[in-house]
Amino acid sequence: MLIIIIAILAILVIWGISVQNTLVKADETCNNALKQINVQQMSRFDAIQALVKLTREYSQYESETLQKVIEARGGMISKPNPTVDDIAHNESILTEISSKLIAVAEAYPELKANEQYAKTMDQIAKYEENVRLARMTFNDTVTRYNNQVRMFPGSIVASILGFAKKEYLAEDTTKTEYPQI
Repeated sequence: MLIIIIAILAILVIWGISVQNTLVKADETCNNALKQINVQQMSRFDAIQALVKLTREYSQYESETLQKVIEARGGMISKPNPTVDDIAHNESILTEISSKLIAVAEAYPELKANEQYAKTMDQIAKYEENVRLARMTFNDTVTRYNNQVRMFPGSIVASILGFAKKEYLAEDTTKTEYPQI
């Protein structure tokens, strides 16, 4: 009888460790996906900064205005462990700066015709797509993680060990389409 009880306890301990390891892997996958979004946003921001420098050649006033927008919005957040709110903040900064850059390009056709401008805009469009894909990946990983945290019997281990449901990246309802850069 004692052997049966010990065997059952051993099975429960092994199962608990297995569930804990699965939850840790899922949590790390979510964290990694969020960091990938941040990396793509920072790359896009670097490309936008290059365009701001390029506008300086065409109009000092316009480049100063863009730089002030960047500074007024608090700059970009690059943290080792970004949160969903950090990502949303970065996205709002990038959207605002992109729309202002498009307006500047419309006002200066010679800037729009510049080869470096065209290459940089292509890079920004690529980063925009990368951010979109990374956001989708993040939300997919959060779905898998949340399923593990909330479904029985894993939810028991998750609650005991403090694993909580994660937030999704909300769709930006003000953004009907991505900036046409």
